[in-house]
Amino acid sequence: MNRFACGALALCLIPAASAGAQDKAQRQAIDDLKGKIFDARMAQKTFERGLKYCNELDGSHFYFLPRDRVLDLEEYHRSLESLAKQQVFNPEKRRPWTEQDAAERWAQAQKEAANDKANCALATSLPDLEKQLDELEKKQPAPGQKN
Repeated sequence: MNRFACGALALCLIPAASAGAQDKAQRQAIDDLKGKIFDARMAQKTFERGLKYCNELDGSHFYFLPRDRVLDLEEYHRSLESLAKQQVFNPEKRRPWTEQDAAERWAQAQKEAANDKANCALATSLPDLEKQLDELEKKQPAPGQKN
């Protein structure tokens, strides 16, 4: 009799445990979405001036803040190589451009292009993320409420 009671009790606890796991998973999904929304809002604030160029920032272009314009990576690479060949004065290094300077700046420009593309994708996803969060929060039971 005692064994039967324990078995029945265990069966009764299984749905409650799985419901708790579902609640925890749903809370985790909500927290993850809130994190993504925070990141998207930060991208909008920090990349505010570049957002108007998002349709051009596809990874082969990057936003050049000092001139508030988009530059093509390949053209920029050719310009950097030309600066190094002509040994034009590099104000950042306070000496003429070298091939190493050009290569470093080229690598930086490629990273900027990737970051710009990611920032645009994140910022444009904000409405969808907020909608997903709203739907998840509507499904989330109120604290203390049982399913």
